[in-house]
Amino acid sequence: MEWLIPVIVVVVLVAIIGIYLWATYNSLVTLKVRVDEAWSDITVQLKRRADLIPNLIESVKGYAAHEKGVFESVTAARAETLQAQGPVDASVAETHMQTALKSIFAVAEAYPQLQASQNFLQLQAELVDTEDKVQASRRFYNGGVRELNTKIRVFPNNVFAKRLGFTEREFFEVADLAAIAEPPRVQF
Repeated sequence: MEWLIPVIVVVVLVAIIGIYLWATYNSLVTLKVRVDEAWSDITVQLKRRADLIPNLIESVKGYAAHEKGVFESVTAARAETLQAQGPVDASVAETHMQTALKSIFAVAEAYPQLQASQNFLQLQAELVDTEDKVQASRRFYNGGVRELNTKIRVFPNNVFAKRLGFTEREFFEVADLAAIAEPPRVQF
C-alpha cells in the first residue's frame, strides 16, 4: 500500500502533463490554420486587385496613351504582386503597387472625359472596395500571427512548440510606410 500513493501521484502528474500538451498542441494547430486561412484571404484580395489593374490601364490608356512609363510601372507592380510568395515579398510588392496606383490616378486627373467614364468610375469603386478588403484581411492575418507567435513564445510552450514543428510567422507589414500613409486617390 505504501507504493500505491507515489504511483497515483505519478499517474496524475503524467495525466495533467498529457492533457496540457494535448490542449496546447490543439490550440497551436488551430492558430496555425487560422493564420494560413488569413494569408489565403490576403492572396485572394491581392489577386482580385491585380485582376482589376489591366482594365484600369486600358481605360486610362485610351485617354493618355503617351504615359507609357506609368503603365509599365503599374504592370510591373501587378506582376510583382502576383509573384509574391510570403508576407515579406507581399509587403514589398504592396509598396510598389500603392506607388504605381497613385501614379495612374494622377495621370487620370488630367482627363475630365476619363473621370466621367462609367467604366472608369466602376473600376474605381471596385478598386476602393478591394483596397478595403486587403486592409481588413491584413489586419485579420496580423492578429492571427500575433496570437500564434505569442502562444509559441510563452513559457512553457516555448520549450516544446518548435520541437512539434510550430514556428513563428512573419507579420504582413509594408516596407515603406510613407508609400501607404495616404491611400491612392480614386475619387475625383
